[in-house]
Amino acid sequence: MPPDPTAFTGAPPLCSAVSRHADPAAAVAELGEALRHPALGFVLFFCSADYPLDGLSRALETTFDRVPVVGCTTAGEISPTGYERGCIVAIGFAREAFAVATALVADLDRFDLLAAQRLVDGLLERCRPQAPAGAERFALTLLDGLSSREEQVLATLEAALGRIPGFGGSAGDDNRLARTHVYAEGCFHSRAAVVVMVATLLPFEVFTTHHLQPLDHKLVVTRADSATRRVLELNALPAAEEYARLVGAPVAALDAEAFALNPLAVRIADDHYVRSVQRVNSDGSLSFYCAVETGIVLTAMRPAPMLEQLEAVLAGLAQRLGEPALVVGCDCFLRRLELEARGELASASRLLSRSRVIGFNTYGEQHHGMHLNQTFTGVAIGSAPRP
Repeated sequence: MPPDPTAFTGAPPLCSAVSRHADPAAAVAELGEALRHPALGFVLFFCSADYPLDGLSRALETTFDRVPVVGCTTAGEISPTGYERGCIVAIGFAREAFAVATALVADLDRFDLLAAQRLVDGLLERCRPQAPAGAERFALTLLDGLSSREEQVLATLEAALGRIPGFGGSAGDDNRLARTHVYAEGCFHSRAAVVVMVATLLPFEVFTTHHLQPLDHKLVVTRADSATRRVLELNALPAAEEYARLVGAPVAALDAEAFALNPLAVRIADDHYVRSVQRVNSDGSLSFYCAVETGIVLTAMRPAPMLEQLEAVLAGLAQRLGEPALVVGCDCFLRRLELEARGELASASRLLSRSRVIGFNTYGEQHHGMHLNQTFTGVAIGSAPRP
C-alpha cells in the first residue's frame, strides 16, 4: 500500500538540521539526532568543502544506515537561520509523504540520450510502488560545478524527463575553484552528478528568479574556446580589457565581487540568461561559469534591489501553495557576494529563515534543462495536500 501523507505518525513530512561541528563524526551525529525518526526515508545535505570528505562519508553511512543519502559540497550553506559557512545542513524527507529514488551519473562525458532515458525510466520504476495515486513528481540534479558539462547533461536529461519539472545546483568548493564533489552511494564523486526523483501528494512549485535588468551596452564574443568556456576576445579586443572598460575598473580589480555586481547575459527570445564570469586568466581571457561561443552577443546587466524582488517571489509561492513546509534553494554564490558587498547579508538571512529556505550557494543553477547563473532557483513544498 503506498504511503498516505494525511495519515502521518508524528514526524513532519520535512525536517531540517544544521551542524557547525568541524569534526565530521560529531557533525553527522548532531544531524542524526535531529533528523532520525521511524518514518525517515531520505536525506539531502549540503556541506562545506572544508570537511574531510572521507571521514564525512563514513559518518553518513554509519549514522543513516539503510536511508538513502545524497548531497554535495558548496560555496556556502543556507541553514534554518540563513546564510552560513563552514557547516553542514540537511533535510529529512518522511517516506509517508515522499517516494524518492536516486541515481548516480558517474561519467558525465558519456551521458547521452540513451543513458538519460534509462536513468529516468529506472527512477520512475523505483518511485512507482511507493508513490500514492495522484502524486506529482519533480527531479533534483546536483552536478560537479567545475566539470563544464552542465549544458550537455541537463539538455539530455530534460529530454528524458519530458513534462517532469527539474531544478538543481552545481556543487561548489568555498570559492577555491579547485575541485567540487557530489555525494551518492556512500562516497563523494567528482565529474559526476546525482539525480533525485521525488513523488508526493503535497503541493509544490519549481521556480527560478533573478533581480537583474538589461542595459544598452553590448559585447560580442569574437573569439572563444567553447570547450573550456574561455572568451579570448570581446568586440575584437582582449576580453579582460574590454570587460574592464565596460565596468569602469582596471583589469587588476576584476574579482568575484566585480563579476557579481557587473553581470553579463545572453538574450533568448524575451528573456535574459546570465553568463557569469568566473575569473581573469593570465593571458587576458575570461573564464565563464556557463557555456559561451564565438558570435554570441552579451548584454550588460544591472542589479535591481535583490531583497525586494526575492521577498515578492517567496510571498507569491506561499500564496499559491499555502504556508510552505520547506523551500529547497539553490542560490548562486555571486548573489551572496553581492549581498555581502552591499551589507545586506543579515537582512537576507532573516528573509530566508522566515521563508523556511534550506539550501546552498552554487556555482550554477538548473531549471527545466537550462544551466543558469546568478539566480535563486528551487522548489517550494506546501504543508498540506491539495483538497
